[in-house]
Amino acid sequence: MSVSEMEKGRRSRARAMTGARLSWLVFCVLVFVGAHVSLPFGYWWIWLPAGIGVALLVWTGRTARAQHAVRPPAVEVDPPVRGRWQAVNSPADKVPSHGTYGYGQAYAIDIVAEPGPESGTLSPDAGPPGTAGPASTTPPPSRPAFAWLWPVARRNVDFPAFGAPLLAVADATVVHASDGQRDHLSRNSLAGLVYLMLFESVVRDIAGARRMFGNHLILDLGNGTYAAYAHLRQGSLEVGAGDRVSAGQTLARCGNSGNSSEPHLHFQLMDHPDLNAARGIPFRWRGIGVPSNSENFVNQI
Repeated sequence: MSVSEMEKGRRSRARAMTGARLSWLVFCVLVFVGAHVSLPFGYWWIWLPAGIGVALLVWTGRTARAQHAVRPPAVEVDPPVRGRWQAVNSPADKVPSHGTYGYGQAYAIDIVAEPGPESGTLSPDAGPPGTAGPASTTPPPSRPAFAWLWPVARRNVDFPAFGAPLLAVADATVVHASDGQRDHLSRNSLAGLVYLMLFESVVRDIAGARRMFGNHLILDLGNGTYAAYAHLRQGSLEVGAGDRVSAGQTLARCGNSGNSSEPHLHFQLMDHPDLNAARGIPFRWRGIGVPSNSENFVNQI
């Protein structure tokens, strides 16, 4: 496939995703209005925009699957965190790892902090955003278990990942940086997860990539490869668009913004800075590889 064909395909996917979101938004508005007043047309017309939205999503999904038929070579980068972490939704177990090729997520991974003996220096909330903070002298708190009944939600500070520094995986240029969205309470309970999956995720997806990824960073690693960090802590950015960063440099702090059940890092490589047009690229973390679901890994560098 030529470069011009790839660009044309990206633009088509981006327009289709935008059209699908607008169609679902129109559907939701019509349902709301129709519940309060009589519409000047038959109620079955309400389902037309929903049908258009479904058709566009199906077309986008088929196109994305076709474009991912050949797996690109993995790009090796440094780990984006220090300490002891655990992989969730890993591309080592399935592709697409998050059940969709959308937003360049084919080979994305989620990681949560799982402190242990190896991570005594991990200090998730050691200081205010923008400062390194003092080194921890005691082991960080353990990650709260999933709650079937109670509590329905937890504070972010209860999770060891919250506030953990996020590191540049390579020498790069920042092409996007945002940290204005709030960090919401956790959704790591049965009631919270149902709310997230059946309502919040749908609303965020209609709103677009910005609301799905929450506060996020995108780095240009060169050679057509971009790294995305999602769900950053509000107000924690230490870099801005246009900045040059070095491998291992602190970029921001881990948070719980966007479509997130608990404080964690969503990391991915992709071939374009526009999340609506990007295709995923496999990664390997230097010295670690690609951890599988529930696999713990440690980066002491």
